Amino acid sequence: MKNRITELLGIRYPIVQGGMQWVGRAEMAAAVSNAGGLGTLGALTQPTPEDLAREIERCRAMTDKPFGVNVTMLPTVNPPPYERIFDVIVESGIRIVETAGNVPAAVFDRLRAAGIVIVHKCTSVRHALAAEKRGVHIVSIDGFECAGHPGEEDVPGLVLIPAAVSALNVPVIASGGIADGRGMAAALSLGAEGVNMGTRFVATREAPVHENVKQALVKARENETRLIMRTLRNSSRVLLNPVSEEVLELEHRPGGAAFEVLRPLVNGQRGRAALESGDTTNGVIWAGMVAGLIDDIPSCGELIERMVAQCRARLAAAAALAAA
Repeated sequence: MKNRITELLGIRYPIVQGGMQWVGRAEMAAAVSNAGGLGTLGALTQPTPEDLAREIERCRAMTDKPFGVNVTMLPTVNPPPYERIFDVIVESGIRIVETAGNVPAAVFDRLRAAGIVIVHKCTSVRHALAAEKRGVHIVSIDGFECAGHPGEEDVPGLVLIPAAVSALNVPVIASGGIADGRGMAAALSLGAEGVNMGTRFVATREAPVHENVKQALVKARENETRLIMRTLRNSSRVLLNPVSEEVLELEHRPGGAAFEVLRPLVNGQRGRAALESGDTTNGVIWAGMVAGLIDDIPSCGELIERMVAQCRARLAAAAALAAA
């Protein structure tokens, strides 16, 4: 499969692993890259920029294929040392960076000057257009189905992907709601040139999370995620569990709930503990609606090869139907 995405990223297949916090570690990124996709390290998973530098080197010891680093810039109580994080990325010779959130233009300028390919995640066409004007090379467009932060406009991928493709000149990666070759074929048919997956890659053998978390994704149906923190305009899609239900109950009380009330429940370290301990009832776990399409836990290599074969088969079947 060759197109602008594979050429820009130097990969065999246009399949990108999302830079998920606590999951985007060297084991995960290297497995995806070795399988022909683009693995991604989560910069904010590491405690310090110096730890990120060590994780980059650890990943390089596991793969000689391209991999990227994700940096998400969202409002937080204690902002990470972003300037030093970007220092490490540039100094480490990283060639691909996935950004998300409110990224200053100066950051894009710095990355481009260093010869880095920028993949920017957006949840709306207007934000994608703004990113294109700032010089990003690729837009990853996140539909309403996605795990994590789907934005506040609630546009699903079937509409958002072709809308973004029509509006942009840079290539588009489809993100959210994709778990297999059928979704990949659909995204390519809508004009995207690649796909991004997060939740599906969590349910693989190499994902550095507890087996209980992977099994929870296998068991989950497409209606077993919840959108929390909507009342704070910081919508987050997570797996249905007692914690997400408690957050929603607090939000729906008269007058809503301030972030400080919700903070002990949605605390990132609590979520990390759930991923590592396997106690899926005691922390928020990011998951997209695509959990309903996950029914096994393959290796990353098996998943990607299966996806590509299924994608080709679906595209061929559609072409045959159109020609009939």
